[in-house]
Amino acid sequence: QVQLVESGGGLVQTGGDLRLSCAASGRPINVYYMGWFRQAPGKEREFVTAISRSGGSTGYADSVKGRFTISRDNAKNTMYLQMNSLKPEDTAVYYCAADARFSSGWARSQSQYDYWGQGTQVTVSS
Repeated sequence: QVQLVESGGGLVQTGGDLRLSCAASGRPINVYYMGWFRQAPGKEREFVTAISRSGGSTGYADSVKGRFTISRDNAKNTMYLQMNSLKPEDTAVYYCAADARFSSGWARSQSQYDYWGQGTQVTVSS
């Protein structure tokens, strides 16, 4: 099994940037497609972005398209989320996730991920 640990969250002003990291251990991440999800207070957890095993294919929620960028460094066993032009509505706990059930591509649904990190808080002040 793979263990995932997020880092890089914090408090930032509207318009600011943050870079989240998801460090994996236990197995090499090149066998997993991976994703980022977030959960705001009082709301359900939602899809943010995902990336294929090689990094060649990615997908984004409409709400973050053009502002967030997902990437991965399989040699470092780490996935990243670069978040630019942050808005107060981006405030949430951000989770990374991984799975290998599909042979290619990536997944948008939480139910298609078995492995999750503990989350990191991102707060965007107005």
